[in-house]
Amino acid sequence: MALYALGDAEPNVHPDAFVHPDAVLIGAVELGSEASVWPGAVIRADEGPITIGARTSIQDGSVLHTTTYAATCVGADCVIGHLVHLEGCTIEDLALVGSGAVVLHEAVVETGALVGAGAVVPNRMRVPSGAMALGVPATIREGTVDAQRHIRPGVEAYRRRVRQYRADLRRLD
Repeated sequence: MALYALGDAEPNVHPDAFVHPDAVLIGAVELGSEASVWPGAVIRADEGPITIGARTSIQDGSVLHTTTYAATCVGADCVIGHLVHLEGCTIEDLALVGSGAVVLHEAVVETGALVGAGAVVPNRMRVPSGAMALGVPATIREGTVDAQRHIRPGVEAYRRRVRQYRADLRRLD
């Protein structure tokens, strides 16, 4: 894994977390227990902190950044899909952000909410618990998400994947 200090700011990776060797963490990044960061993901905390909670997966090619006025916070038990861009936003616990989605400055995805693949959640939008945000710009469909049915299986799948990768991943070259 590529971990970089930026001045005095250094990534803090929990010993139980998994960071793929092709992922990059820069600056004030906090990664919780059993969290995972997959190939090609870049987590760059150069303008403020980025926190990622326990058991959250940051999947392949995702980019997490921050701003001078808004930290990027991702809660526990979240699924952040492939090629997601998060910047200066808050993703609360047990939320899912689908592949290719963008969540921007000061937006909040509440506990048990889902951002659909390819959606753009603009600045300061709030996605309520149990709702889906779909489209560009995102529109809200309330009362459509059952977190235990729609989000929890993805969290558990990535926890299993971490165990498999810890045990079986080996480079061949």
